[in-house]
Amino acid sequence: MASGKEIRTQIASIKNTQKITSAMEMVAASKMKRAQERMASSRPYAEKIAQIIGHLAYANSEFKHPYMVKKDNIKTTCFIIVSSDRGLCGGLNNNLFRKLLKDFTSMKNAGKSIELVTLGKKATNFFKNSGIKIIASAIDLGDKPHFNDLVGSIKVALDGFNDGSIDEVKIAYNTFESAITQVPTVKAIVPMQAAEVDGMNHHWDYLYEPEPEVVLDELLTRYIESIVYQATVENSACEQSARMVAMKSATDNAGDMVDDLELIYNKARQASITQEISEIVSGASAV
Repeated sequence: MASGKEIRTQIASIKNTQKITSAMEMVAASKMKRAQERMASSRPYAEKIAQIIGHLAYANSEFKHPYMVKKDNIKTTCFIIVSSDRGLCGGLNNNLFRKLLKDFTSMKNAGKSIELVTLGKKATNFFKNSGIKIIASAIDLGDKPHFNDLVGSIKVALDGFNDGSIDEVKIAYNTFESAITQVPTVKAIVPMQAAEVDGMNHHWDYLYEPEPEVVLDELLTRYIESIVYQATVENSACEQSARMVAMKSATDNAGDMVDDLELIYNKARQASITQEISEIVSGASAV
């Protein structure tokens, strides 16, 4: 059994760690609230532009943008993977990575190729030695992801689709459902599947100015960028909520460890006192 001094040192060390995890829990809770506000504030733009895309899908037009034309034979898929830059957020990143690795295995067995765009240090570090080609990456996005930091990586994926080296683009991120529930999500963004619009049951023509090619190219690019940005903001909210839960669990576990060590310390101290009394009694008897 460890000595009383060693046990006291362990208790003091664990209590110091407990103070740190408790402070990190409070910081994560504050950041989670702000991340949820950013997530909510960016949704109206994403929803409105998605509605416009839904209208365009019903339009009678001689020009069909390549981003809205589904390919029959898909050989190469590009995944835009959104992760955190820092750890201490439980299994948030690993749950997403495990889901992707399972999908990657199925695709490789089917003879398909995979390319990656990684957003976040954790995804970049995880997949850089996986043997899968990373065509673009962005790290150190911070707690407030900025739109301009994402545009370059998105453009690399879209350029690959435009030149035919990539047949489809998917995005993988964590969906925020609640403070304790984050769901790994993978969905296709190019070629895009326009969502049905309520009340849209007929077709009509649009007048484009300047030309439909120019208008649709700009609009659909903005739409794709909004999807990626919304996924990044949502993943940030997931990161903070997962970190809050992880730090609370660590704080509670530290408290349990302190209770156990204090019990061990009291038993050791009681045993030491009993032994001293026994020695005194034995010595008195010998005299």
